[in-house]
Amino acid sequence: MSSETKGDRKATLDAASWFFNVVTSVGIILVNKALMATYGFSFATTLTGMHFATTTLLTTILKSLGYIQSSHIPLADIIKFVLFANFSIVGMNVSLMWNSVGFYQIAKLSMIPVSCFLEVVLDNVRYSRDTKLSIILVLLGVAVCTVTDVSVNTKGFIAAAIAVWSTALQQYYVHFLQRKYSVGSFNLLGHTAPAQAASLLLVGPFMDYWLTNKRVDAYNYGLTSVLFIILSCSIAVGTNLSQFICIGRFTAVTFQVLGHMKTILVLILGFIFFGKEGLNLQVVLGMLIAIMGMVWYGNASSKPGGKERRSFSIPTTKTPDYSALPVSAEPDEKV
Repeated sequence: MSSETKGDRKATLDAASWFFNVVTSVGIILVNKALMATYGFSFATTLTGMHFATTTLLTTILKSLGYIQSSHIPLADIIKFVLFANFSIVGMNVSLMWNSVGFYQIAKLSMIPVSCFLEVVLDNVRYSRDTKLSIILVLLGVAVCTVTDVSVNTKGFIAAAIAVWSTALQQYYVHFLQRKYSVGSFNLLGHTAPAQAASLLLVGPFMDYWLTNKRVDAYNYGLTSVLFIILSCSIAVGTNLSQFICIGRFTAVTFQVLGHMKTILVLILGFIFFGKEGLNLQVVLGMLIAIMGMVWYGNASSKPGGKERRSFSIPTTKTPDYSALPVSAEPDEKV
């Protein structure tokens, strides 16, 4: 296969992976918003546990059918990943409760520089001037769109810091584990989802009661709300898988930068489906700035020297993955 054909194939798979992630991520946000706002199911941590339980069920079925081959990841690495991931989920929920929406958005924006720091320190990645400036432009645009009132207290700041660092570490670890053990996205999910499901379903009801003062077992489950919960869990399988695929194919920083495209889409769809009260010149200007930054980032980081790993190699443990589903990461080429 010629290098040009390989390049075209990679570009097509990259675009398909990103489209898959955008569609599932935006879809689950809209479904969860309807579930929580309309039907009062405000148990976010428990719902996330249900998402991973559904993902575990699917990966178990696929493994029994032979679509996912057996592989090995040390228990210590799985525990680290689950701790990062669960601290991320709980930290974000607590940060939203203890901080203003404006500071919560600033905390989310800070994940990009934190992810950059991890790549520079742990992977010896270097960025060109244009790549750095494009990231700043994306941050500026999303900040103009979303950041309004900004107030913070000590415990809110601590919760936000835990959420930001644990999220960045979890996303870095997805990329790290796929490279180190040469496992595909579904395979990695098969290792991590059961532990996340068990831990979140155990802790979730207590965490949600602390956050909302409501008990998940006392919720009035109706037919429509149950259908929305099932829909949310079904979409979550795609969201979880697409996150692993995208971080495996790209990097955590690229995932964060382009991920703000989902923020823009959610804002636009929110205005369409839930009213146009928040649509004003400031929001439109912020969207345009962010989109310009994303386009610039894609162009700058793809150029030679735009973003590269220098003198760094990671020991890999080969794990054959003959999955019939072509979702492995292709870790040698990064955007």
